[in-house]
Amino acid sequence: MQELLTRFPFLDVTQWNQATHTLVRIALILVVAWIVMALLQRTIRLFRQRIAARLDDREAVKRAETLGRVFRYVVAVVVSLVAGMLVLSELGISLAPILGAAGVAGVAIGFGAQSLVKDFFSGFFILFEDQIRTGDVVKIAGHAGLVEEITLRHTRLRDYDGNVHYVPNGMVDSVVNMSRGFAQAVMDIGVAYRENTDEVYEVMRRTARQLRADESFAPRILDDLEIAGVDNWADSAVMIRCRFKVVALEQWSVRREYLRRLKKAFDEAGIEIPFPHLTIYAGQDKAGKAPAFNVRQAGAG
Repeated sequence: MQELLTRFPFLDVTQWNQATHTLVRIALILVVAWIVMALLQRTIRLFRQRIAARLDDREAVKRAETLGRVFRYVVAVVVSLVAGMLVLSELGISLAPILGAAGVAGVAIGFGAQSLVKDFFSGFFILFEDQIRTGDVVKIAGHAGLVEEITLRHTRLRDYDGNVHYVPNGMVDSVVNMSRGFAQAVMDIGVAYRENTDEVYEVMRRTARQLRADESFAPRILDDLEIAGVDNWADSAVMIRCRFKVVALEQWSVRREYLRRLKKAFDEAGIEIPFPHLTIYAGQDKAGKAPAFNVRQAGAG
């Protein structure tokens, strides 16, 4: 019998029992890992839902959802790594050489993937500090547009022309967010030098009051028109700067509508909106007199 077991070791029942115990422990580790992962992800999901239920800000709810996805992903990775190491230990595979090799490989990969690691760290802090939310209009890394998606790796923008930009988070060194709280619809109004600025101010204020009285624009405008005054003497116009305090992301629609109405109001009041003027100098004779400029000759020439 002993000779038979020596020739055919798989017939040894004691080894079967040992292998069975190992398989049972491995199965138990996998089941416990699955249960722990499910419980942690469910806890994160319930915690996110509870926070979202207390928030009135729709954008804050989106941020909570994004952070919830990130934490669920981290939980899945950590639990899977721990379970994998325990399984290898049950199989009798020493973890020390694997961890050593993984450390060396990690250093080598780290040098080659510095930008990727930077993207993940930057993405985490962008989400954690609430710099950008889905639905915001931002300027980052030389691109501007509507934020459609934020991940740890990149931020996806869609510009006004419909082009999609994938910006690695590691390239985001500054953020210009045009979607928080309120915005300012800033306008530079040019009128002719001959116009009375006080009269121009009155027409601008009257047009602003009419715009605020419009039911479709009243909810978008938060305050009366603020006229800063004459900002610049341009080549052909006196530039008057003004602005509306408006709801975030409404600055462009309010600005376009106000300029449209102001053009009509200026036309009715006879206020000139200038364009570049050109004065043609005909020159002088030796006596210092300037002869009359012959328009016909200029046209013929």
